[in-house]
Amino acid sequence: MKRYLILLTVLLISTVGFSQEEADRVLGVVINASTDKPLESVNIVNLNQVIGTTTNSKGEFSISAKVNDTLHFSYLGFKSIKVRVTNDWLKFGSSNIELTELALALEEVVVNQLKLTGYLEVDIAQVPAVNDNYRYSISGLEGTGYEASKESGLTKMVGSLFNPADFLHRMFGKKPNELKKLKKMKEDDEIRNLLASRFDREMLTVLLQVDRVDLDEIVSQCNYSKGFIQTANDLQILDAISECYEEYKVLSRGRNRKI
Repeated sequence: MKRYLILLTVLLISTVGFSQEEADRVLGVVINASTDKPLESVNIVNLNQVIGTTTNSKGEFSISAKVNDTLHFSYLGFKSIKVRVTNDWLKFGSSNIELTELALALEEVVVNQLKLTGYLEVDIAQVPAVNDNYRYSISGLEGTGYEASKESGLTKMVGSLFNPADFLHRMFGKKPNELKKLKKMKEDDEIRNLLASRFDREMLTVLLQVDRVDLDEIVSQCNYSKGFIQTANDLQILDAISECYEEYKVLSRGRNRKI
């Protein structure tokens, strides 16, 4: 009798475990709201678990999620949306997610024409300066170390060791969960591939829960040049912030030991 009870208990535990495993994934299909056609390669990120996936050729997706997790859907030319995972979604299976197209608009571009005088010293002053700052240890960039210019490399390097990371900590000091997300984002290949192809900072601001202005300020305070901030993809920005904070932790441990 005891053997039967043990066997029954094992079967029940296995069944419950299997059900919970199945319930930890949500299924769905992403479609164009105006045409009802499926959208392929839509980027989907679970903001709570910091994992990502994309839709297949039929617009279908599957991602690990729990009740009350928030999924972020983004696709070029369409308005990004957030969707909360509910008990009904987990219970009843696949759900249709509709994305709405954005109106295309061209931004006005202003071209400033140089007015040359014929005097070399005057004309050279009108030419925009070439940014010779460089920064290493960032995805897509070579080398390792802090960004610095040829003229003030030592000054910027010394300053970067004490000021920028402190600013980063002040920004995230009350948001420890966002700091943990930095590491998770770097470890998830799907998210890294997604960020490497983006330059709009939308996914970073959503994941880290900061404004675009604050995000740019963080990178600037970490002694990255304006040119880097303007041209880097989202993955490079993520690596820049992550590296800055890791160096902050090293310096903080050193300070605590001295104290």
